[in-house]
Order: sequence, then structure tokens, then C-alpha cells
Amino acid sequence: MPHGLPRKIKVAFIIQALIASLVMALGIACTELGVRQVLLRERLADEARVAWEEAGSGATLPYNSRMSSYFVAADAPVTGLPAQLRALAPGYHIPWWGGPAVIVDRRSAGTVYVSLNPRFTDDAVFWTGGLSLLLALLATYLAAWMTYRISRRMVAPVSWLAGIVARWDPLAPDAAALAPQNLPVDSGLEVRRLAHALRGMATRVGEFVDRERRFTRDASHELRTPLTVIRVASDIMAGDPEIPERSRRAVGRIQRAGHDMQAVIDAFFILARDAEIDAESERFDIHEVVDDEVELARTLLGTKPVEIAVRDDGGGVIDAPRRVLSLMVGNLLSNAVRFTERGRVEVVLAPDRIEVRDTGVGMSRETLAKAFDAFYRHDRDGGGEGMGIGLSIVRRLGERFGWPVELESAPGEGTTAIIRFRR
Repeated sequence: MPHGLPRKIKVAFIIQALIASLVMALGIACTELGVRQVLLRERLADEARVAWEEAGSGATLPYNSRMSSYFVAADAPVTGLPAQLRALAPGYHIPWWGGPAVIVDRRSAGTVYVSLNPRFTDDAVFWTGGLSLLLALLATYLAAWMTYRISRRMVAPVSWLAGIVARWDPLAPDAAALAPQNLPVDSGLEVRRLAHALRGMATRVGEFVDRERRFTRDASHELRTPLTVIRVASDIMAGDPEIPERSRRAVGRIQRAGHDMQAVIDAFFILARDAEIDAESERFDIHEVVDDEVELARTLLGTKPVEIAVRDDGGGVIDAPRRVLSLMVGNLLSNAVRFTERGRVEVVLAPDRIEVRDTGVGMSRETLAKAFDAFYRHDRDGGGEGMGIGLSIVRRLGERFGWPVELESAPGEGTTAIIRFRR
């Protein structure tokens, strides 16, 4: 699930603070090591100079718990010099951390060895660097926290705006919620402009949806009368025994087209209504609806060698809009019959779904992805009947009444359409 903008800002500041902390820690650590090397070199150089002065005057060289000095005259045997110092070459021998720091200063008169315990220097460098790092981290975290709080206050109105828009009903967006007096106190000029634009868009969307509903409702109502005349006239003509066979086939096509058109008009009329679903629901047996639609589908077969059957796997009584289910099942059966030239169309009734299976041409993956698009027909070049809106209507009705519709299909293996009931 995608995270909101405040969370992303918080994560960004945390990552930024961690990276800054790491960079500062590495920088201060490197600086400490460098300062330690410089301090120890200067200290060893000073002690070596003192040792030469003492050796030249015959005085005893400095020797204590922190430092030891040795002088070996030129061409004199090496006595009293620790073994670890004898192998050292002239120059500085300073480890990066811990262990004694040594300088070997060789001249014509001899060689001076100065070994220094760097504990005091190490402690001074460590505590100085540690306190510096601590202060730098505190300043960084404080600045990051304050900046995050300011940023959060700046994006809070945007998050509030996004929440309001996310709760909008797409068919009836509440533009009043974005009125100027309802905006958060911290809303800046940009947020107020965005709210104004969204309020205007919501108003236009609401007007457009209302206009579309009125047009669809009025058009559906006006088309009922001429369509009823056409269907009654075609039924009378079909019942005339003296009508020629060629004309009878034409009348049959008119009847099938009238049936499809009636289903489309009914679906549009239902989708255009504003009434609540509960007011349209009734208790009925799904067998009655399916049996009626199966009988109508059989009239669409013509001379096709196709069997239509109903299998009961637990279907029973439900509370739902009867006409909606009838339209959905009828459209799926009409599609199954249209694209099945031979074989079987089967309707399976289950407690939580209705399945319409056929042994027709099937659909490829590309066709299946577009099957619910309005006016899409993968057999358009074949000149088949149908307007290509049946599946689109089925999906819209399913979304409206909480019955998701699924398709499973493969080329040459038929198609299975599933209407799932909400429980």
C-alpha cells in the first residue's frame, strides 16, 4: 500500500539524519586520527631535542612511566636498549591507535630513541572529538526535527485535501466540503487554489453525472414505446403461417435485435436511477430467473447444434434486485450463444455465484483484457450480430449492485463468466 506524503517526508528526514550522522562520525574520526598524528609528532620531536641537549651535557635522559629516552653513541655497543627499539629505522613510528609512539633520531654523534605512551594524547583527542560529534549530532537532529515539523505542517493541508477527495462519491462529489471556511488554518495560497479548482471540478462532475442520468433515463423511457411497437409487430408477423421463409428469417433477426435492445434499455434505465438498492430488492429463487433466461436464449440458437443446460450446485433463494440479475444472466447467455457454433452452454448455480460456461471460440489474453470495454467486439470483422456493450453493461450492473463479474477464457476452449454474490 502506498504511503502518504507526511510518512514519506518523515522517512526522508530520518534517512537524511542518519547519513549526516555517518558522514560526521567518519569525518570527526579521520580528523581525530590526523590531529593525533600531528600532536604526537610534535611531542616526540620536542622530547628528542631535549634528549640531545641532555646527552650533550652528560645529564641523565628523561625516563618515567609515560616516556623513556635512550642515547647510543656512534660506534658504541648497544647496551640497555629494549629489543623492540633496536630494529626500528630512523624516523617516526606512530601507530594509528594504541601502543607506544617512538622516534629514532640518528645523527653523527649517535642515535636518540624516545618512546612515548600516547594515552594522555589519546584521551584528549577522544574526548574532544566525542564531544564535538555529540554536539554536532544534537544540532543536526534538532534542525532535522524542527524542519520536519515545519514541513509536516506545510503538507498537512494537502493530506487533508487528499483525504476529502478520496472519500468523495464519484457519482456525487461533495463540493461543499472544500468551502474556504472548512479549510485548515495552515492552508497556504497554493492549497486554497487547489481546493477552489477541485470544488469547481466537483460541481461540474456532479452536473455532468446528473445530466447523463437524466438523458439516459429520458432516452430509455422514450425508446420503450417505439420498441414495444416493433416487438409486437414482429411477433404478429412471426405468427403468420403464410409468411415466406426468407421473410421469417428476417423477422427472427428483428425479434432477436428487439430483445437485445430491450435488455439494453432496461439496463440503462436501472443504471440511471437514483433509488437505493434496498428499495429494488425482493426475495426470489434464482432458478426462476435462470430458467426464464435460458428459455429466451434457446430462441436465439436458431439451427445451431448447441445444447443449453442448467446445473444446480446449491443455488437457492436470495434477496436482490430480480430484474438486475435477469439482465446480467441474459446478457451472458446471449454472448455464450452468439459465440458458440456447436457444443454446449451450461449455467451452473452455486450458493455464492452463477457461472455461464460455453464451448465457443474463446478469447485470447489480449481480447480478454478488453472484453468489458464498451463497443469492443473481437469478431467485428466477422459481421456478427451485437453492439459490443453487453459485457460492459454486465460489469456496470455488477459494480452498482455489488456483484463482481469475472471472465476466464482461452482460444478454442470456450469461456466461463462468473457472477459472484456478496454475502
